[in-house]
Formats: sequence, structure tokens, C-alpha cells
Amino acid sequence: MAKLETSLRFETFFRPMVWGGRGLETKLGKTLPGTDAVGEAWEVSDHSLHQSVVASGPWKGKSLRQLMSEHRVDLLGPAEARFKTFPWLFKYLDCHDWLSVQVHPDTEKVKTLWPGEGSKTEAWFILDAAPASRIYAGLKPGVGPEELRQGIEDGTVADLLHSFAPEPGQCVFLPAGTVHAVGGGVLMAEIQETSDATFRLYDWDRVDAQGKSRTLHVEESLAAIHWDKGPVTPRTVPYYSAPVATHRHPLARCPFFNLDFVQDEGAVDLGSAGALQLIAVISGSGRWTGGEPVTPGEVWIVPAAQKDRTVQAEGSLAFLRATLP
Repeated sequence: MAKLETSLRFETFFRPMVWGGRGLETKLGKTLPGTDAVGEAWEVSDHSLHQSVVASGPWKGKSLRQLMSEHRVDLLGPAEARFKTFPWLFKYLDCHDWLSVQVHPDTEKVKTLWPGEGSKTEAWFILDAAPASRIYAGLKPGVGPEELRQGIEDGTVADLLHSFAPEPGQCVFLPAGTVHAVGGGVLMAEIQETSDATFRLYDWDRVDAQGKSRTLHVEESLAAIHWDKGPVTPRTVPYYSAPVATHRHPLARCPFFNLDFVQDEGAVDLGSAGALQLIAVISGSGRWTGGEPVTPGEVWIVPAAQKDRTVQAEGSLAFLRATLP
């Protein structure tokens, strides 16, 4: 059996969402289906909801699930014993309207609150933000279950959450158990554990054309919240608005992923073989040595077995890089 030694790009899976728009097309260059609002573009997924399929190259047509089954060691290297499914789900989000106020369960709470699903720690990287947009991340000091229940009844949940105006180049790290929301025109990249476990705490009193509201999961949300975790502040990439030729900046560190911002030019070396990597191209273009072109908006998996990990940049190349701790 051939070894998996080639970088992998997958077909995009689009998810219509009530809070989405068309920004993934107008701002990120994705070709969206139909005319409906699209909220998410799943670029890498081994989740049962969608299993990514290789878009090009020698492994075209193979699903990530197949590759995990047949080439787990090539993909994950020494980490292969830790993961039954691929460790990351990576997507782009067009938060044109407001996502619900929500929370994701951690590794212990998910066992009872959503058996069969995984925990969901995630990190956001802001690519574009409208002037009136907002991110809510973490409870204000002193907010507990009683205050939050009252806020749901009164429609004042937003007043109980820490919030800020997002800017491009910011990273927001959201450990499982953190209450959060976003909207008003935010385009962002997200890396997370492979999970779709989301509990809606509040949905802005939103109803559809038939006057029907989306289901809330108040009790599950309250059980999943880490009440000792307070406000979350973003981490900003230095020089993002005025790029320098070569720059590396750590964004998030946790047991599930390390996330970094990288800007480089010429022959961009991703390091020696032996460890899984993911890169999401933010700006610039290039080409894998002896291989396919690399363009903005693309997400690539670099298998642990891949030996040549050089991208020949055409000018300056900026990307997010994920690695396993």
C-alpha cells in the first residue's frame, strides 16, 4: 500500500444557517450553491455529519474517514493511538447575523449531556469585521445560574456577557464550557475538536417566517458552563495590519491543538516530517515543491509522513498553522 506523503486539500461542504450570508463568496472567494444564506464552510471534517473528500492530487476521491482507517499512522504519526477520528474540524464562518448565545460541553460533561458526541474547545481567527459587529465571550464577574436564568426571561443575556468589537488579526480562544456569541458581520476561521455539540442558551428572541423559534437547551447549557471562567479577551497578531516579511506569533495553546500565525516569503519551510500539521492560507499564494498551487482560503493537511514540507511562496504568504501538542 502506498504511503500517504502528499499534502491534502478537501472539497468544501457548505451549511446554510439562519445567521449566515454570502460573505464566504464575496469576501473569501468561495463559490456558494444557490442563493440562500450560508453560514459555514467545512474545509476539514471527520465528523459523522460530514466526512471530507480529497479534492485533488493522487488521493482525490478518498474520504478523510477512509484515510484515517487505512493510513492513520501516515496521517497522525506518533499521535495515532490518541485519536479514533481526525482530531480537528476546520471551517470558515460568515456571521452575517447573530449566532445564538451558546456553550459547548467539555470531555466529562459531554458523556452525560450528549452521549456519542465529542467535547468542543475551539479558537476563532477574525478575517473581517463590520463596524457594528460584536463578540461575546465569557461571563461577567459575579454572574451565576440565577442571574443567567433571569437574563433569559428578561431578554438581557447580552448584558451579562463580556463583549468587545472584533478586529481582523485577532484570535479568540474558547475552551469548552465558555458562553459565547458573535454576529453583526464577522468573517472568521475556526479550528475545533471534532464535534458538533452545541447547546443554545438564548437566540435573541428570533423567529422564522412562520413565527417559530429555534429550540433552546437551557438546562444542558447551564450544566455545561464553567462558572469559574470569566471574560475572554482576544489575542492580536502584531503587524497584521502592516505586515512584515517574516513573522510567527502563537495564538492558542491547549491539549487539543496549538495554533500559530505565520507570515513568510520565498521557500517557506514547515519543518521536518513526523508530525501532523494543518495550514489555512490567509493571503498570498505559492506552490508545494513539485506539487499543487496554494491560494487564499484553502486549507491543507500535511500528513506526518510527508517529507518535503516546503511551499514556494510567490511574494509574501500568510497562514494559520495548527499542530498537535
